[in-house]
Amino acid sequence: MACVLVIEDNKDNRELMVYLLKYFGHRTLAAPDGEAGIDAVAHGQDRPDLIVCDIHMPKMDGYEVAEQLKGNPEYREIPLVAVTSSAMVGDGERILSYGFDGYMTKPIDPATFVKQLEEYMPQDFELAAAPPS
Repeated sequence: MACVLVIEDNKDNRELMVYLLKYFGHRTLAAPDGEAGIDAVAHGQDRPDLIVCDIHMPKMDGYEVAEQLKGNPEYREIPLVAVTSSAMVGDGERILSYGFDGYMTKPIDPATFVKQLEEYMPQDFELAAAPPS
């Protein structure tokens, strides 16, 4: 299973994403804003295999997070997926233009959230086809 960093300022959304990922057997890290997320990647004990990032956050938004991570050769290969309420025409293209590998819209669907994220995980990880019994 993969180690997934969730960068999300809304506590309820962050806790739901972490819960779902753990339920499907993935290890998780969590950060309440972009600065804490960058710090977790650069100085944390575990290197994430995938990063899930909100766009609109205080201190450092998701676009800045993407620019810092994708601009650094040490971290640019880590898949970065935006989870955002921005669903206007052109938002998806803008998100991808900042270096995100993909995006999902909020509210997330708990029934499909982890399966959608697993599409961005490196292929050498065992994926959770179903929740544990």
